[in-house]
Amino acid sequence: MNKNQWYSLGFVFIIGIFIFLSFSLNTSPSPTGYVINDIEGKKLVTKVLDGDTVIIEGGYSVRLLGIDADEKSYPCYEPAKERLEELVLNKEIYLEADKEDQDQYQRYLRYLILDGENINLRLVREGFAIARFSPENVKYKEEIINAEKQGKENKVGCKWGENQAKRTEETILPSSPIDDAIGACNAGNYIGEEKTVAGEIADGYKSKTNTVFLNFEKPYPNQCFTAVIFSSDLINFPENPQSFYEGKIVKVKGVIEEYKGKPEIILKYRSQIEIVT
Repeated sequence: MNKNQWYSLGFVFIIGIFIFLSFSLNTSPSPTGYVINDIEGKKLVTKVLDGDTVIIEGGYSVRLLGIDADEKSYPCYEPAKERLEELVLNKEIYLEADKEDQDQYQRYLRYLILDGENINLRLVREGFAIARFSPENVKYKEEIINAEKQGKENKVGCKWGENQAKRTEETILPSSPIDDAIGACNAGNYIGEEKTVAGEIADGYKSKTNTVFLNFEKPYPNQCFTAVIFSSDLINFPENPQSFYEGKIVKVKGVIEEYKGKPEIILKYRSQIEIVT
């Protein structure tokens, strides 16, 4: 091999190393198992969308990891949003990643750190949000779950305070034809009881075993409640129920069970689910 060929080979090798390093530095996860990309470090919070979602400089949407705050029309929506605004709006916060980089809506998943304090943890500790983790994310999991436990025991904030029962009664579902139902996000209070549960199907999913999951109010894994249809019962429902019911407000009836910490009702017959108009 002559000198020019060696030079060419060396140039290709250097370019290959450069591409490899560039890919490695911008890919999730890092060698430690955690995400590394440009949505890291200190960023200015320009807008608060709700109690667990903010917009940062550059227009990026950031979903707070490890917690779940109420959606619109639920009792703690405004208090949680206002509290998050007090804490971070127009302030420079540090964005810390876990193992998941983005959710299905392309929102970045981060912990917000302000002056060394974990804001996600603080919202749960003060009773404005609940702990909610997907299996992939493990940072601060123990601390946030313990904060929720303490909040419940001490009846702290909007979620656990003395007036929560009254706020729950005044939540959505105030008028016919769903005034006989409980809200999806309150279903966990009725494990083992036969109830009618109402809410919006945020997303539907069919598994590899053809089991259909209808997730209420928020997409998996942040859903408040799930209606489950096993493959053997799909014949009793509209074709592709995961798509048919998605985006609709429905009420479902059955015994509320708990599976992996989440409330659910198993649907065997179409009469158990009704679209609310």
